[in-house]
Amino acid sequence: MLRRVKREDNIIYRLLIVLFILIISISYTSIKTNNGIIEVFSNKRELPIYSVETEEKKVAISFDAAWGDNYTLGILDILDRYNIKSTFFLVGFWVDKYPEHVKEIYKRGHDVGNHSTNHPYMTKLSDEEIVKELNITAEKIEKLINERPTLFRPPFGDYNDRVINLCRENGYYVIQWDVDSLDWKELGVQPVVDRVTRNVQKGSIILFHNNAKYVLDYLPIVIERLQAEGYEIVPISKLIYKDNFYIDNTGRQKINE
Repeated sequence: MLRRVKREDNIIYRLLIVLFILIISISYTSIKTNNGIIEVFSNKRELPIYSVETEEKKVAISFDAAWGDNYTLGILDILDRYNIKSTFFLVGFWVDKYPEHVKEIYKRGHDVGNHSTNHPYMTKLSDEEIVKELNITAEKIEKLINERPTLFRPPFGDYNDRVINLCRENGYYVIQWDVDSLDWKELGVQPVVDRVTRNVQKGSIILFHNNAKYVLDYLPIVIERLQAEGYEIVPISKLIYKDNFYIDNTGRQKINE
């Protein structure tokens, strides 16, 4: 009788462990609905767009511009050579220093995105300061190209729910990346090429920097490798969905069906 009771207790104990694991798993599982994502047993975390779910073999390459301008015109010439349009995220003080290059980026058909005014950690700012970071640079860009940016990339990739919601309230699609070239580490050409081509997939958003040391060397190689693999390179504005979408718990933007 005692052995039977112990055996039943052991079964109950195991069932409780399984139930506990199941609850923990569910708490981090996203359930798709017509209105977006519901996080079961946990609060929904707001995410930027890291990549896009698409059946088409499309990717976007992007450049953050904050410090320096040695290679911007060279980048534009390379993109022209391959008939590719890209996305440039510009910081306010960079816009102030290189207004003619802002115009040139836009003139050549590329997206001009907002990358803040002073390149701060956005999560450390008040609501008012976040909106100010958005608006000042947006006004500077609009004054130069007569178009207000609708794409925003947080400096350092730093965000939280508050930052994401404030950006959306101010008319922005918040953009991250799923392929980081790490070009700012200046490791050379081949490490950048290998890292990008190894990690890219349909709908990827690739991060480069306009003043990375080897950008004029690795960019043509990356483009040719991607094209050889059948990828079409488009600006982020042509890759993302503008409405009727949701973002899953990995940051992948998907169309509601």
